[in-house]
Amino acid sequence: MRTLVTFESSAFNTTESKQYFVNPRNYGDDVAKWMIAALQKAGVQTDDEPGQEDFGWYFEFRVPEGQHCAAVGFRPGDPAPQGCWIAWIERSRGLLGSLSGGRQRGIAASAAAAIHATLQSAEIRNIRWHEKKDFDAMREALGAETP
Repeated sequence: MRTLVTFESSAFNTTESKQYFVNPRNYGDDVAKWMIAALQKAGVQTDDEPGQEDFGWYFEFRVPEGQHCAAVGFRPGDPAPQGCWIAWIERSRGLLGSLSGGRQRGIAASAAAAIHATLQSAEIRNIRWHEKKDFDAMREALGAETP
């Protein structure tokens, strides 16, 4: 299942480091907030605000099959000169479930569909969905336009 998506957009901050970033180039807070608003508008229950990690930003959302987590970060200058956004979906699990790899199992197709629907905007271009194993192995050419 394709659970990782790359896309391009010039609508979001990729140049101005904010004082609250844990890392100087921890862009993506505005993307995560935009995704939260789009999901909520579509009737999907989400966190009110994204959380921050060293890799970027994340938020929880719920589809009928259960709670999921979406994470988003920015990859500068590759593959496009202006860079691209990377977002991925995991299943929300407790500590033990996370330690045993449970975040990668049981991801609902409806979770990917919900994220895909948020990306259907004039602000977003070059959407490519990837299987995590292919993306991690740098086989991005295997990506597809839909999850």
